[in-house]
Amino acid sequence: MTDDRPLLLVVATGLHHYREYLLSAICTKYRVHLLLGAEPTWERRYVDGWTVVADSLDRDDLCAAAREVADREPVAGVLCWDEPRILLSAHVAEALGLPGGDPGMVLRCRDKHLTRQALAAAGVPQAESALVSTAAEALEFAERLGYPVVLKPRALAASLGVVRADTPAELTERFAFARDTTVPGAWQYDVIVLVEQFLDGPEISIDSAVHRGEVLPMFVARKEVGYPPYFEEVGHVVDAADPLLDDPDIRRIVQQAHDAIGFTDGMTHTEVKLTPDGPKIIEVNARLGGDMIPYLGLCATGIDPGLAAAAVSCGQRPDLTAVRRRVGAVRFLYVDADDTTIGQVEIDEAALPAAADSVVALAKPGDVMSPPPKGSTFGRIAFLITVADSPAQCVEALDAAQAAVKVRVAEPAR
Repeated sequence: MTDDRPLLLVVATGLHHYREYLLSAICTKYRVHLLLGAEPTWERRYVDGWTVVADSLDRDDLCAAAREVADREPVAGVLCWDEPRILLSAHVAEALGLPGGDPGMVLRCRDKHLTRQALAAAGVPQAESALVSTAAEALEFAERLGYPVVLKPRALAASLGVVRADTPAELTERFAFARDTTVPGAWQYDVIVLVEQFLDGPEISIDSAVHRGEVLPMFVARKEVGYPPYFEEVGHVVDAADPLLDDPDIRRIVQQAHDAIGFTDGMTHTEVKLTPDGPKIIEVNARLGGDMIPYLGLCATGIDPGLAAAAVSCGQRPDLTAVRRRVGAVRFLYVDADDTTIGQVEIDEAALPAAADSVVALAKPGDVMSPPPKGSTFGRIAFLITVADSPAQCVEALDAAQAAVKVRVAEPAR
């Protein structure tokens, strides 16, 4: 029997626990061919084929691998949600003449300084910002701007390297944290630190599908931030009935931001601060949100983010019809002290509340874990997801689920 599902190239897949739900949905309507840096493991059940690329962080290697697939049969789209490879995937789409093949629009998202410039030129409300090369330059700008300020790397994600400074002394002390924080595959610049105005107010994120320049919001997530002065994202709540999803000011500013960046096709994760002066853009990411936010949206609304992402990558308008109105929430757990050796993360299944959707241990026995700032995103030892009829019910269930998780610390070696 002929399989007439479109062929979709997926560049990398991310961590199993965080991204499997996307691939499992996409394969129901698309044939998936992976481009990745090592032999697939958990992914195999969802894909029709794969290519192990010599260097999956090399543009030419990825494009060559994609062309080999395209020479055998037509490719309908290119999709990526792995931050270090988002820009590279745009080059792949460009090489194949497919939607999303505009590296410039993706770079204007990945490079936060370019984002600021584009938004400023279009008059989109945002934080004031300056690119600085030294702590002295940062101090000079902060003096003009006024404290508190935020220091952040130019091209990272997940709040890595982001820190608040309330005084000149704190700025001087914390500048190196923003300058030196990096991850494998991070874009390299000579000048890498932004000093920005601190925007007061709650922070939200909007995951959207973008089709031919039209921004189609799917979910609003209310973010919980912890470990000040750092901005570790410790939890999110997605409510299908959140009034902010249809708020005209939110929708207008998000569309304006995409227009300013020139973003036409793909998935985006836009972060917005709800300030006393109105909503202001924090950043626009050229991918689906992380931290299980799209999964929460799926649980809350029934809108499938994986299928939406596949559709726009193939130039199709996605079906974003919500079929339920519930609430999903996630909470991330950390150890209490730096350099804690994990003996076991134990989950008492019998003690979990009915609203617990997922309780996932991330740390394995023998792992050495730390809370933020040393551990940051990579210091998470578990995450909890609950689904209920209200945010309050979700939070209550998260508390109960957290109580069912016990961390056994390994005995020190004698």
